[in-house]
Parts: sequence; structure tokens; C-alpha cells
Amino acid sequence: MTDTPGWASPSSSEPPRDGARPPADAPSAVPGPSAPPQATPGWTGPAGAPRNGQQWGQQPPGGHRPYGWGAPASPKPGVIPLRPLSFGELLDAAVTTVRRHWRTVLALSLGFAVIAQAGTVLVNLLIKGKTGQATQTLRMLADLPLELLLNVFATALLTIVVSRAVLGRSATAGEAWRDARPRLLQLLGLTLLTVLLGPGVMLLGFAPLIGYTATGTGSPAIAGLLTLVGLLTVPVAVWLWMRFSLAAPALMLEKQGVLTALSRSRRLVRGAWWRVFGINLLGHLLALVVAVVIAVPFQIIGLVLGFESINRQGLPDTADQGVAMVLLLAVAGILAGTFTTPFIAALGVLVYIDQRIRREALDIELARAAGLPEHGGADWGAQGDPTPARR
Repeated sequence: MTDTPGWASPSSSEPPRDGARPPADAPSAVPGPSAPPQATPGWTGPAGAPRNGQQWGQQPPGGHRPYGWGAPASPKPGVIPLRPLSFGELLDAAVTTVRRHWRTVLALSLGFAVIAQAGTVLVNLLIKGKTGQATQTLRMLADLPLELLLNVFATALLTIVVSRAVLGRSATAGEAWRDARPRLLQLLGLTLLTVLLGPGVMLLGFAPLIGYTATGTGSPAIAGLLTLVGLLTVPVAVWLWMRFSLAAPALMLEKQGVLTALSRSRRLVRGAWWRVFGINLLGHLLALVVAVVIAVPFQIIGLVLGFESINRQGLPDTADQGVAMVLLLAVAGILAGTFTTPFIAALGVLVYIDQRIRREALDIELARAAGLPEHGGADWGAQGDPTPARR
């Protein structure tokens, strides 16, 4: 028996099976039978019958999963097929989750975007007319607490929605809140810790430069040297960010503690850092493109209506934005956040599930949780609703 948990249903209280023990800090977790790392499921035919005389749990000839040409189709109860996923499939699944469950997803993300932009507008109005590096730093520090808090709520609620979408089920905003609420404090602690381990390291590296330039006097050579020192911390911050990027889904779906979730993320990312980094980088770049495409028309409208002026470089003068322009850009930010926030959240959960499928054969446990009879799950009723399997 390994220490890797099975698929934990966020709202279930079923006792552990096959002797699996839940974490000490999560008595309500529902681990299924754990598969050893790198284990592969048996090779089954279309109706679930073993092929070539193989038994459940045995590997097919060659020791590889029979995915690809000539292989039986993988079950797909929800937004992903239950097998290792490619880059494109992960991105497509994130978009599909938002599209299929748009009522819940967009309602949650719209609420978070409105609150975030309201805070940004308030900060911009308070420091209106002030310029300089110190003002920009103050704006960033003022926005950070609200962004962190909203990120905790968005991650918690959207993780529940995505985890059910993988099983072909939906969740209302109220159901997502009920399932996520017991983990919010732990997720807040995890978020603060990961911020300190990732962006906090980078901020620490640039702190001498920020302090030096805030004085308003100094040598360009010294400023350049301090910039170089700060840049050296960027790779460290990115490495830590990716290393612990799967901790939040582990905490929410496995009902792990903060330190255990960090350790789980470290083990899941080990040996796949560049893959996880590439997926996250591509996803964030796509989200950035969407945000820019949404924001640019609002920027142009503001310039045409005279809400904003052009500086000497021919760019919008953000240092002296009027109230009308601030509000117009806030609307753009709300629209951008409504669509990009759930996409990024869904992608993070899907990467976590994909890594567990690759490392721990989680696809078998997901098939059972989805109620697929050929995997020992529930029988499907006439309306497509799973009913308890007869034993």
C-alpha cells in the first residue's frame, strides 16, 4: 500500500476502502484503492472484458498503456477522456469546462472580477495624480491582499466545479460553496505560503532596487547592478511556483493539510517540471491575449472620447487617467477576468488530474467515481444518473 490517495469526492463521507487510511487532518476524505506510482490499468476491450487473457491490474504486452491507433476508446464521462492528456487536450478541456458549465463558472468569476475591479478603482482614485516608483509600489501592495483573498475563493469554488465536470456532473454555486467552505482557511494559509515561496523570493530580490530608486537619487550603474541581482531571483521564483503549483488542487480534492499538499505537489511535479511549466505558460499567455483583445477596444474608445491623453512616447498617459477612463478600464477588466479566471483555474485542476493519471493510474478511480459499470462503478439508470451498483 502506498501513500498516494485515490479520488476523494469533495462532499462524500464514505469510509475508506481496502484498508486505505485518510490523512489525520482529513477524517472526511474518501480515498479509494491506491495504485502504486507508475502503475498502469489492465487492457480491456470495449465492453470492459480483459483482452488476451489478462486480468484486472495487469499491464498489456510491452508494459505500456494501449492509447493511440488501434486501441479501444478511453471512457469520457465528462470534459476529458480518462487517459494521459496532451497539451492541446488540456487547453481544450479547460475551455470546454467553461462552456458546458457557464452558468456556475461565469457567475462565480463575474462576482470575483467585479470585487477585484472595485478595489482597483478605489486605489486608483486614492492615488490619482501621483506619480513615481513609490506610487506604483503602493498601488501594487494595496491591490495584493484583495487579489490573494479573491484567488483563494476562486480556486476553492472553481476546483469543485471542475472536479465534478471531469466526472460528467455539474455543481451550482451554492453546492460549490458548501463543499469548499471547510477548506478555505487551509487554502488561505497555503496561498500565503506559496506566495512567500515564489513571488516573495522575487520581491525580496528586487527590494534593494525598489528602496534605492525610491530615494530619487543614485547612480545608474548601481541601479543596474541591483536590477541584475533582482533578475537572478526570477528563475528561482518560477521554479518554486511550478514545484508547488499543484498544491491547491491536492488540498481541495484529497482533503490534505497544507504541508502534505505541498509535498504532494512536489512529488507530482518531479520529473515533469518542464511539461507543467510549458502548460501553465501557454495557458497564461492565452489568457493574456484574451485580456488584451478585450481591453484594447475600451482603451481606443477612451482615447476617442477624450477620457485619456497621449504621452510623449505616443502611448496612453496612465499617470493622469480621469475618473471616466478608470471606470471604462474597470469594465474591460471585469469582462477579461470573467473569462480568463475560470480558464486558468480549470487548467490548474486538469494538470493536477493529468499528473495523477500518469503517475498513479487515477483514471481507474475516476471511472469508478463516474459510475462506469465496467470499472466497478455504479450502474447507469435510464436517465443517465448513476445508481449504487448491486454487489
